[in-house]
Amino acid sequence: MDLLEKLFFIGFLILAAAIDGAQSDTMVTGTVFCDQCKDGQRSLFDYPIYGIKVTVACANSNGQVTMSREETTNWFGNYAMKFDGSPDLSGCYAQVSGSGQGSTGCGAAAGPAQNLRLMFRMFDMEMYTVDPLLTQPAQPMSFCPRSTNPVPAPVTPVVSPPPFKLPPMPGLPPMPPLPSLPPLPPLPPMPPLPPLPPMPTLPFSEASACLHDNWTMPEYKCYWRAVNPDTKVAVAFGLLAARRYGTDMTLWQGLQGRGDPYRTLLREGTTAFLNSYNSLQFPYNAIGVTQRMNWALMGSNRNVLLTALRFRRANSGYGQVSCKFTPCK
Repeated sequence: MDLLEKLFFIGFLILAAAIDGAQSDTMVTGTVFCDQCKDGQRSLFDYPIYGIKVTVACANSNGQVTMSREETTNWFGNYAMKFDGSPDLSGCYAQVSGSGQGSTGCGAAAGPAQNLRLMFRMFDMEMYTVDPLLTQPAQPMSFCPRSTNPVPAPVTPVVSPPPFKLPPMPGLPPMPPLPSLPPLPPLPPMPPLPPLPPMPTLPFSEASACLHDNWTMPEYKCYWRAVNPDTKVAVAFGLLAARRYGTDMTLWQGLQGRGDPYRTLLREGTTAFLNSYNSLQFPYNAIGVTQRMNWALMGSNRNVLLTALRFRRANSGYGQVSCKFTPCK
């Protein structure tokens, strides 16, 4: 267990000790990626995919499935399954079981199943994670590299034959040398090769940072690409956020929070979460925002305010990056 997991475990222990009569449950989370190059591993060209069906199944010693549950990935490629009570899922596995409407042609084939890994178990609560699952298109994308280490073709040395000479005939004068042939005209130049197609541009590559006020304006609703205003806070940020803010609060409601330190944290964290999916150059990615939100929720009020302040500075672009929103058409 590394230092990060130890800190997470200690923080959760403190939080769980303060919860009186918490209902026991088990959570399984993971992510599905589109393996565009069909190389069986995550690479620069792969991305989280929406609308993929994932099944978690448990089998007994005879190989018969005793329990299974299916869930569909959200806009971030994440899935989360909740099991009542504290069942032992250590022998269970997760696999891609189908593609939905949002899979955009990347559900033709599925990668191998992955075993569930227990993150922690404390006070009748369990959290399992799954290594990334892969789905693949029918054919690799055209921009995928063909081979990283091509094998050169064997080279056969060319041996020039010796010049032909007629043997001297007895009693005959030697033959005069053959006249030299005129030089051949130069070959015409080869036509130029067609230009290579441009590499695909990465989406959202422009630096942009927007405050929560921008995200609540009607003319900028088209920038809610990954989630929608009705997405639940518990779905975006996980179990700890669900215990603090409830399971019914939406991201739109979270953007209205002010006055209370925890509501301020939710407002700035939600804004940073939206900015992370809008610009690749934003200081935090979506996973980093979620981790910092959970660390703050397990700490003191001072940690809550400091985390909210850091999110606020990033959302303002540190005074150097502006909001690149333009009114939606």
